[in-house]
Amino acid sequence: MAAMLAGKVAVVTGGSRGIGRAIAGELASNGCDCLLAARTEAHLQEARLGIAGASGRRIEIVARDLRTAEGCSDVRSALMASFGRLDILVNNAGATRGGDFLDQPDEVWEDGFALKFYACVRLCRLFWPDLVKSRGTALSIVGGFARTPDPNFLIGGAVNAAMANFTKGLAARGKRDGVNVNAIYPGLTETGRVQELFADRASLLGLSPEEVRAKAVRKQGLRRLGSPQDVAKLAAFLCSPDARHIQGTAIAVDGGATQDLH
Repeated sequence: MAAMLAGKVAVVTGGSRGIGRAIAGELASNGCDCLLAARTEAHLQEARLGIAGASGRRIEIVARDLRTAEGCSDVRSALMASFGRLDILVNNAGATRGGDFLDQPDEVWEDGFALKFYACVRLCRLFWPDLVKSRGTALSIVGGFARTPDPNFLIGGAVNAAMANFTKGLAARGKRDGVNVNAIYPGLTETGRVQELFADRASLLGLSPEEVRAKAVRKQGLRRLGSPQDVAKLAAFLCSPDARHIQGTAIAVDGGATQDLH
């Protein structure tokens, strides 16, 4: 796959840590130059140095708040200034809060939708002409709670379900315009974000984070939690020419927690 992705340019949001960083690293190892977008400059710099050092590819960064329209516009400006073109857009940014639904005001819901959903919508709209020109790929990293609602994570479930619906609809537009559009549903994955979710749930249930983790693994019948690299390997394939005939598909990477065979 390295030759197939050589020379392509990718934007990865939430690319400084966790799944986003793993995806950027996998794309770079297969020949992509990347622009990483996230909010924290220090995390981005660390990711840039690590990925560039491991891959030898050109890695640029842009530290912006993607919850805002201005932040999203700045990402495209940075991409055009650095590379002047785009082949791959990976919408991965997002951090929604768990908790008791009755204690979560509108502001918390609005914040969750702003980063995960509206950033995806805005960036797809901004970059669509570039993807049409390159016959490129738009890939959404959609949280598994879109398919498995949880009363203590209603914001995440709703936001990810909206992103999934948007991506499915956009794939129909992609068929017409020559842009590949697909989604990945990661399950519980070893990231800092998942540790935060375990801690939030532990506080609600009066348990330790370790007890919540073990309970989640048992409940879903998993052998282990996923790794960011599990998602990254699939993401790189879906962004490659080998996956050109895969369109409008959502694939779960969750160890079988959500079985969807028909």
